[in-house]
Formats: sequence, C-alpha cells, structure tokens
Amino acid sequence: MVKVYTSTVIDAPADRVWATVRDFNALPAWTPFVAESRIEGGLPSDKVGCVRNFRLRDGGVIRERLLALSDYDFQCIYSILESPMGVRDYIATLKLSPVTDGDRTFAEWTAEFDCDPGREAALSEQIGRGVFQGAFDTLKERMRR
Repeated sequence: MVKVYTSTVIDAPADRVWATVRDFNALPAWTPFVAESRIEGGLPSDKVGCVRNFRLRDGGVIRERLLALSDYDFQCIYSILESPMGVRDYIATLKLSPVTDGDRTFAEWTAEFDCDPGREAALSEQIGRGVFQGAFDTLKERMRR
C-alpha cells in the first residue's frame, strides 16, 4: 500500500477555507487541473455516497465517491472509483485545522492506494506534488482574494 501525505498553511481562517473545499463538486474553482465537474444522479454535493464525475484539463475522466464529510472536523474522505492513473483501493482524506496564531489554516491531504509494482514512486510524486500541492497552491491564491 502506497501512502502520500501533503500539508500546507493557508493564510485564511479554517471556516472560510472549508466553505470552499467542502463542496464535493467545486474542484474546478480551486484546483488547476479540473476543467469541469458534476455530481451524478442529481444528488446534493454534500451527500455522503454521492459520486463526482470530473474531466481533467488533459481530457482524462475521474469518478470519486464521497465517503465522509464533517463540518465539525473540517474533513472529507473520498475514494476513487475510476481513474486513468492506474490506482486501486484509493482512499483520500482532506482535513483542515485552525491555526490560532494569525487565524490561518493547517491543511493536510493524505491518500492510500495500491498500484502496479514499480509505479509507486511516480504515482506518489504525481499525486503528492502534482495533485495535492498543486491544488493547495491554487487554494492559497484564491484565499488571498
């Protein structure tokens, strides 16, 4: 099992950051790599069990299921159902924690998954730096506005 961990500090209050990331269908608004997203079946984007279907800017399509959403803990957990990345049993958690010094946010994004042997390092880099850190960087810029 491969484990990826990425963290950052965002110069905005946790409740403000959470208001953006809690919407399971809002990836195009705060990630640089998602072109469009929709929730299948017309379900609300905060209903546990809903499936987001999104298209990447490079044309790839990913489907993910929301497994847990906590406004109390500022946390969401989701799984990948379909992806061109070649991951299996993928579970990710995005969690925010208030930083009281300066009213900032500590953000953590973790993932665990299986993949074909020999792809662990490349996928860890792609997901950790390319996806998670790329999204954090865009989110930090958005929170400055």
